[in-house]
Amino acid sequence: MSPFEAGMLLCFGISWPMSIYKSLKTRHVSGKSPLFMIIVDLGYVCGILHKFGVLNKNFTGVDWVVWLYVLNLVMVSFDLSLYYLFSAREKRAALAK
Repeated sequence: MSPFEAGMLLCFGISWPMSIYKSLKTRHVSGKSPLFMIIVDLGYVCGILHKFGVLNKNFTGVDWVVWLYVLNLVMVSFDLSLYYLFSAREKRAALAK
């Protein structure tokens, strides 16, 4: 475990609740990119797999940083689900006008 890896995950982890809060408060997701969030999720999955020693012959065990990856993955996935929920509502509202 690197303290810089943990710092990166903590910084990213602070930004996702702000994004989620904005989506929940405004119910608008314009400007958000689902492709970006999917790519970020894939990055977190890769980090988790690395921490579990996938493809690593010198695996010595999982360290606590894996929980930061999991937490960030959950937050990004939740934000992505809000994107699909609210974008569908925005499309229906636009069609109703």
